[in-house]
Amino acid sequence: MTIANRLRQYLDNQGVAYDVVAHPRTLTTSGSAHSAHVAGSKVAKPVVVHHELGYVLAVVPSTHRVELGTLQSLLDRRLGLATEAEVTGLFNDCEIGAIPPVGAAYGVPVVVDESLSDAPDVYFEAGDHATLVHVSGAAFRALTKEARWARFSHPA
Repeated sequence: MTIANRLRQYLDNQGVAYDVVAHPRTLTTSGSAHSAHVAGSKVAKPVVVHHELGYVLAVVPSTHRVELGTLQSLLDRRLGLATEAEVTGLFNDCEIGAIPPVGAAYGVPVVVDESLSDAPDVYFEAGDHATLVHVSGAAFRALTKEARWARFSHPA
């Protein structure tokens, strides 16, 4: 059970209280939620998209899918899903598929789906496939204070 170094440093520097939730190794964020006995609606899943000026983390509950067309209209950019190589370059201390939704720790802008705005607790991948970070909803909103909040997802 490990937290990616950049994420840990960022959380500590921000003074955010967090818990670490270990769980059996999984390959997906929704699998991590199930394995850790956490409601999938409380687990924030980032999707890395690229556009002509760079990258954006689109953060949705693990039970949702990004509506790429809606997000594209919202950001007024042509978007595509980032490749594994691109994601690895941005999140080089994380395992593929286990990146955290805290873009500020990695210099990546974030847009968060409004369906997470009222969550009393939020969980997210810590950088590996066997650890979730748990923060209060208020702490998550503080961690994403620079993010844009909008509706751009639907239940999977």
